[in-house]
Amino acid sequence: MRVTIDEDACIGCGVCEAMCPEVFKVEGDKAKVINSEGCNGCNCQEVAESCPTQAIIIEA
Repeated sequence: MRVTIDEDACIGCGVCEAMCPEVFKVEGDKAKVINSEGCNGCNCQEVAESCPTQAIIIEA
């Protein structure tokens, strides 16, 4: 699985970082992926679905 963020869509709300700090970090006004391979402890698909702007992209 590969995780990316559409920076144009991201509003920096921090939902992703709160749900999965192993993969996401908010820097300034945008979230960044700090581990593009995803993590073992969370459901990255659930995190993506929780994003209010659908800025998180999950690729198999």
